[in-house]
This record gives sequence, structure tokens and C-alpha cells, in this order.
Amino acid sequence: MSKPSKKALPTFASEAQERAYWESHDSTEHLDWSQAQRLSLPNLKPSTKTISLRLPQHLLDAIKAAANSRDVPYQSLIKVWLQEKVHSH
Repeated sequence: MSKPSKKALPTFASEAQERAYWESHDSTEHLDWSQAQRLSLPNLKPSTKTISLRLPQHLLDAIKAAANSRDVPYQSLIKVWLQEKVHSH
């Protein structure tokens, strides 16, 4: 029995149009995922977003002191602590 042919990939005028298409369509209509190969992207870094966080001065001072004792930037220490807390739940 032969495999059914896949639909051709559509072309899009914009990234927003493509995003809307993939939100409402299944990629298996267009791709044979059984032929997919695992890909490693070792230099890919997660995107970051700048936020504003208001902290009481005494808390910020305590965080900076903890970071200083570990010889790391305080923003990095905050990110590590947040990551640990998120993964512990």
C-alpha cells in the first residue's frame, strides 16, 4: 500500500500569516515526521525578556550580599534561584 502524498507547503506573505496558518493546521498534512532526524543546536541561546522588578531595598541588599559571597552577579543569582524554585514545583 502506498503512502498518501503530502500537501505542498504554502507560501506566506508575512510571519504573522504563517503563524496563524500553523495554529490552525496540523503539520503532518505537509511533512512525513517518520523521516525526521534529531538536530542539535549547541550554540542556540534562549531568548530573554527584560522586566522591571521592584524589591524592598533590604531584600535587594540581602540578594547582593549573597551574590557577592558566591562571586556572581546578583541578577544571575536571582535567575538561578527562580529557575530552581520553578523546577521544584
